[in-house]
Amino acid sequence: MTNSIHHRDASDTRVGHVDIGDTVRRFREAVGYSVEDLALTCGLTGAEITRIEQGADVDPGRLRRIAAALQMPTSMFLLD
Repeated sequence: MTNSIHHRDASDTRVGHVDIGDTVRRFREAVGYSVEDLALTCGLTGAEITRIEQGADVDPGRLRRIAAALQMPTSMFLLD
């Protein structure tokens, strides 16, 4: 079954066809940040970043902080 915004459960971190955790990890790696570098830059803990990258947390406020720290559009997470 294709994952869509209309057919997903609460534990599914893919919205539409966006894998949020993978997107965060790819952008983080592209700018050369470690998990700890990103955590320091956006004011989150390393554990919070790891949970987001693993798909266990999709809190919009945290995602906005990460997007700002990585200078990426929040539209990458479909939050706008």
